[in-house]
Amino acid sequence: MTWSLFEYHLERLEPDDFLWEPAVRCWTMHRSADGTWVPDWAETEPDLVPVPTIAWVSWHIGWWWSVTPDHTRGRPPRERTDITWPGEGSATVQWLRGLRTEWLATLDNLTDTDLDTTAPFPWPDAPECTLAHTVARVNTELLKNATEIGQLRMLRAAS
Repeated sequence: MTWSLFEYHLERLEPDDFLWEPAVRCWTMHRSADGTWVPDWAETEPDLVPVPTIAWVSWHIGWWWSVTPDHTRGRPPRERTDITWPGEGSATVQWLRGLRTEWLATLDNLTDTDLDTTAPFPWPDAPECTLAHTVARVNTELLKNATEIGQLRMLRAAS
């Protein structure tokens, strides 16, 4: 259901939507010297969190959906800086759809026993959290991010 809600907005995104800055204080994506995209980031979340652009939120989904399967499958997790955003437009939409497919394959391989094991991510110091909690967290995070992207897309269209 969450993906269906997200797909509604993915299908309607225009390339110019991605880097549109809805406020003066924004987190977005920037080109580095080598041409790759780099997100604005703070190791400690600022007291007034900047408004993210669709570009930043889509990178955030990609980061989350890249690292969580690494943890879930017992692979060394990639660093945040290793997650490369493809850029505005259809390349990012296809990237996100591909990550969804990988996540579904990860879920298909989990057993009830797996879901009851201690979560390796994102709670390394919380032994009461299970892999089932991680799965729920991924869905919740996607719902939150899909809502953010949808709201930003509609605000841009209305402005």
